[in-house]
Amino acid sequence: MGVTKHDSYTAEQNRIAALCKVLGHPARIAILQKLLATDCCICRDFTDEIDLAQPTISRHLQELKAAGLIAGTIEGTSVSYCINPERWREVWTVLQSFLSVGTEGITSCCDVAAEQEQSK
Repeated sequence: MGVTKHDSYTAEQNRIAALCKVLGHPARIAILQKLLATDCCICRDFTDEIDLAQPTISRHLQELKAAGLIAGTIEGTSVSYCINPERWREVWTVLQSFLSVGTEGITSCCDVAAEQEQSK
């Protein structure tokens, strides 16, 4: 796979792509869903709910934390994680804005061409 030329795209396009990349793994979605459902900090191991090894889950938690989606604190051997509400609202706004563009009256030009061909 080639190198992405980030400077060929707008800041918004790069920001949405980076966000989608972080959200692009089902384990990360499962972690976020668990944190959102709990609505508080989780101090226990996620391996009970997600069928992955602890080092793998830790890596996913690091990715989510690096993206600012979750916050975490470390006290000795105890780690707790929770949703970062400010960043979560920002993500919601960015994705909602992106996904709402052009949704009204959207049609597939391929479907229209196929229908025209069939009516002949």
